[in-house]
Order: sequence, then C-alpha cells, then structure tokens
Amino acid sequence: MDRAQKEAVVDELGQIFKDSGVVVVSHYVGLTVADMQDYRARMRELGGSVRVAKNKLAKIALEGTPCAAIADLLTGMTVFAYSEDPVSAAKATEAFAKDNKKLVVLGGSMGSDLLDPAGVKAVAAMPSREELIASIVGCIGAPASNIAGAIGAPASNIAGILSTIEDNKAEAA
Repeated sequence: MDRAQKEAVVDELGQIFKDSGVVVVSHYVGLTVADMQDYRARMRELGGSVRVAKNKLAKIALEGTPCAAIADLLTGMTVFAYSEDPVSAAKATEAFAKDNKKLVVLGGSMGSDLLDPAGVKAVAAMPSREELIASIVGCIGAPASNIAGAIGAPASNIAGILSTIEDNKAEAA
C-alpha cells in the first residue's frame, strides 16, 4: 500500500469515526471468509457496516475524533462495526458473537463515551430508533382511539338495548 492509499484509508476511517453513532471494536481471529460475510450481511440488515483496517492507520484516523478513546483497544486482528443509529452496530455484533464465539467484543465508543464489553451489551439491549418511534406513535395514538371508543360506546349500548327490547317483544308476541 503506497502513501496515497494509506492517506485515503485514514480519511475514510476518520469520516467513519466522526459520523457514526456507535463504533464496536472486536477481535476476529479464526473467523472464516463465510463467517465474515455472514457478519457483514447481518450488519447491513440493521443499517450498519463492518470495516477491517490496519491498527496503525486506525489510530491515526482516531486522532481528534469523538471516539479517540478506543485507540487503546486496537491490538491484534481487530474489526470495526459501526452505524449511524447508536444501537444497530452493537445489536448486530452481539447477535453474531452469540452464534460465533470466535468474534470477541473488546469494547467500543458511543460518541465520546468509551464502552467496555458490558457497555456494548447494554447498548445492544436498548431499543433501536425505529422501535422507539413505533412506541412513541403508539403512545400518541392510544388516547385518540380511547376517545373514539368512548364516544362510540353509548351509541352501541343504545343499539344493543333496542335490539334486546325488540327480541323481547318478538318473543312475547
């Protein structure tokens, strides 16, 4: 890799570290190509990405970024999982690590906060952005449906009473 290529990689990594909501660092020793492709596919499904880079270049790219604290985690064969959504990369990494014990989560960064492996697991347990939006929409819509049900209830009660009276008159006749 010549100097220009290294500079391009450093720029790309720097942009990733600046724009990502979460970055998860893991060791991937022993993963096969098929395993890595599966990991990348799972990450893509949740809106994240996976990147392997030389630790030295990654440390250079980390300088001046909010997640610069993860530089200490960069030893050995490391892989970065990242996403704009602060939860997606952690969820996909934890799910993959449960199925494949060769991926070892070292930690990560959520903005300027350094995460240890337990912190990554805690972030993975949080609801995603889409789940939170759905929950909020459900909370907003619930009072309206309750009001509509309360308004419609007296009319249905009256209709039920009238049909019962009609049935009673029909039986009496």
